[in-house]
Amino acid sequence: MDFSILYQLQALHDPLLDRLMVALTFLGDKGWFWILLGGALLCCKKTRAWGAAVLLSLTVGFFLGNCLLKELVGRSRPCWLDETVRLLVAVPRDFSFPSGHTMAGFEAAVSIFLYDRRWGLAALCLAALIGFSRLYLFVHFPTDVLAGALLGTGIAVAVHRAMMGRGRVRQGDLPGGGQT
Repeated sequence: MDFSILYQLQALHDPLLDRLMVALTFLGDKGWFWILLGGALLCCKKTRAWGAAVLLSLTVGFFLGNCLLKELVGRSRPCWLDETVRLLVAVPRDFSFPSGHTMAGFEAAVSIFLYDRRWGLAALCLAALIGFSRLYLFVHFPTDVLAGALLGTGIAVAVHRAMMGRGRVRQGDLPGGGQT
């Protein structure tokens, strides 16, 4: 089923969409965009907790997803299994499951959402588009992207709860002024 979805997406290719998907996937490369965003959020007193949550979530996700799960699962990428599909990006060298691009995007976006829904929704849209780009570019299976989104969400929620439990975040910093 994973391959059938990927092959259907190959029918969507168009020069403009190709450029857009390559640009979106570039934002997720090595998490650089999300790392810079987390660092920028750290610079303002109002968003310092957001930035800390983003960076801590990215760190946990890197070790859990990229260093541990990818190696344990060892899933081949679709572009390794079907080399007839022309790639618009370099062939990734690490394993496929879970999608690190998607996981990092959701770690950051959910972290932001837990503090500010408006900015969080924008970040979630970007994270979802980056995840979709990985499918469009034939470098991940749909289940890799889904797992990355779920894992990233879970990590962000766990980090947020841990920060709340340690008193590093004030109740008033929560969406709705701390109403849960």
